[in-house]
Amino acid sequence: MIWLTWRQFRVQALTAAGALAAIAIYIVILGMQIRSSYDSDVAGCTSNCSSARQHFLGQYESQVILVSVVLVVVPAIIGIFWGAPLITREVETGTHRLVWNQSVTRNRWLTVKLAFIGLASAALIGLLSLLLTWAASPYDKVEGNRFGALSFMSRNITPIGYALFAFVLATAIGLLVRRTMPAMAVTLGVLAAVQIVVPFAVRPHIQPPVKETVAMSGDISQSPSINTGNSGVNVVDFAIPGAWVLDSENELLDAQGKQVTESEISDCSSGSNYAEEVACMGKKNLHFNVSYQPADRYWTFQWIELAGYLVLAGLLALFCLKRIRHPLI
Repeated sequence: MIWLTWRQFRVQALTAAGALAAIAIYIVILGMQIRSSYDSDVAGCTSNCSSARQHFLGQYESQVILVSVVLVVVPAIIGIFWGAPLITREVETGTHRLVWNQSVTRNRWLTVKLAFIGLASAALIGLLSLLLTWAASPYDKVEGNRFGALSFMSRNITPIGYALFAFVLATAIGLLVRRTMPAMAVTLGVLAAVQIVVPFAVRPHIQPPVKETVAMSGDISQSPSINTGNSGVNVVDFAIPGAWVLDSENELLDAQGKQVTESEISDCSSGSNYAEEVACMGKKNLHFNVSYQPADRYWTFQWIELAGYLVLAGLLALFCLKRIRHPLI
């Protein structure tokens, strides 16, 4: 059964191996360039280091984003081209009548298929993720945004779980739809929805966020921007190194907890000297509230999300093993 699975899967496997080799070579070359630039321009910086970091990020931003997008898209491609046709191909060609009436049972046939191709999917994505994590580690260190939707989904171990989930999900959809092209389309739609829902609706609540009150002070190492509007003054773009700040906009509050107006901080305007403006606001005891996920929760989130995708893949696999015995198949 394993030999038969390999015979049917070898064209896809060899194609994937060729694509993997090409992408891996590109990532390795990119990683060497990133590390060389980091060592010479950032790690060895002695003056004007902020500009050096910004130049470093701008130099490799497009390449890192491109490869990260590839890592996010490849699991969907695996699902569409490996998972969706797994059963529909047999049904559409009628070969299921022969295959599933031999000594090999339907459950054994499907178990071997899911295990063999699933492991191949995990190995493919795991290797690409490992290479990208290595290559982009200096970039990620300078950027300080490992919780970003694109970065989180393309680094370390979460992509492995997502690849297995995408493959088994596509197989389950194909089992229900029984037509290859519709199954591919439905798979693409579901995976696109998952990529939107998980980063923005699920991941922020994996653990309760930390909530803190941040005082405006003369220390501007993490200074936010001030945005004035009709409702009052808001704080935007506040960042904590390595952490995931969940609030993109926060009300600037006075000592009594009321949102301040533009007129209340008009005397703090000093033109181009932002440090003096912040120090002035600090003297007025102005502050804002922020919710964030601390940097030390990164690996906890990675393991939880990996486990979640593996559990979903396991449940979908059990559904497929039960559903494949349906008399209409």
